[in-house]
Amino acid sequence: MKILVTGGAGFIGSAVVRHIINNTNDSVINLDKLTYAGNLESLLSVDSKEHYCFEQVDICNREELDRVFNTHKPDAVMHLAAESHVDRSITGPADFIQTNIVGTYTLLEATRAYWNTLADDAKKAFRFHHISTDEVYGDLPHPDEQDGPLPLFTETTSYAPSSPYSASKASSDHLVRAWLRTYGLPTVVTNCSNNYGPYHFPEKLIPLVILNALEGKALPIYGKGDQIRDWLYVEDHARALYKVVTQGTVGETYNIGGHNEKQNLEVVQTICNILDTLVPKDTPYAEQITYVTDRPGHDRRYAIDSSKMSNELNWQPQETFETGLRKTIEWYLANKTWCQHVQDGSYQRERLGI
Repeated sequence: MKILVTGGAGFIGSAVVRHIINNTNDSVINLDKLTYAGNLESLLSVDSKEHYCFEQVDICNREELDRVFNTHKPDAVMHLAAESHVDRSITGPADFIQTNIVGTYTLLEATRAYWNTLADDAKKAFRFHHISTDEVYGDLPHPDEQDGPLPLFTETTSYAPSSPYSASKASSDHLVRAWLRTYGLPTVVTNCSNNYGPYHFPEKLIPLVILNALEGKALPIYGKGDQIRDWLYVEDHARALYKVVTQGTVGETYNIGGHNEKQNLEVVQTICNILDTLVPKDTPYAEQITYVTDRPGHDRRYAIDSSKMSNELNWQPQETFETGLRKTIEWYLANKTWCQHVQDGSYQRERLGI
């Protein structure tokens, strides 16, 4: 196959590209605008491979999208290009509306125009895989709010987004499903839990805490730190996404989770404990933990039921939270140059979205 990956220079996108190039015979066209979070250094290991090529294109640019489709003639699209940070969406929602909604619409229309030119067999085999988030579902009851078994997000959970980010992703999900229903474009949707792992831009919790800890800076915890997230190692996610685009059923939604519900405070404490072992200093890293005012509209708990992925596509995460987190920390310790380069611009790990 020849797969067009949008947002392939981002955190999850680059993991997908590396997985496909290193583990399959498929080709990848990586289409990325290269915003602040897009980094071609994350793809140096595949940059010279003959089955990989890069196109610097904004998904809102219809003319350029048409050129890419007509030049490369992909067999599938994996759509990961998105603005994805909740705090940034609070500060500046317009970019999220433009990229996640208008951009997805523009990509769908360019894809549909190209798909309509294909022969019947190629049209049937084609896939448009839209990668989304569990945040579109809103939040779930917290253990301190009810007794007994707690619910999980399933593929039929109603949408109730809380932030400008999750609302824009919910909108894009609806567009993708409408293009299947109305135009017959063969689409599939996945909704994932919080990803972590190598090459993660340090605005997000885990890389931010790792780098701040190593520099002796404060480790900020929003509110009481009791917000619960399900953590998914990014390379496990990349494997799951490839299974969906190659084996998933048109029209279906698949939830992808890591089976690792953790409170934010527990995540930060675990990072500190691992750093105490790997890079010991005179005082425990946990002494750097500080508590700050919570984020507006902060969801309290996310948790995914990914049994459909397991039962229908035979996928399970390979990493536990502990093994994945140790691998992640070891990667950041070994790749300080990458970390420095991604912070050479305007972002210096300051808090956003207040």
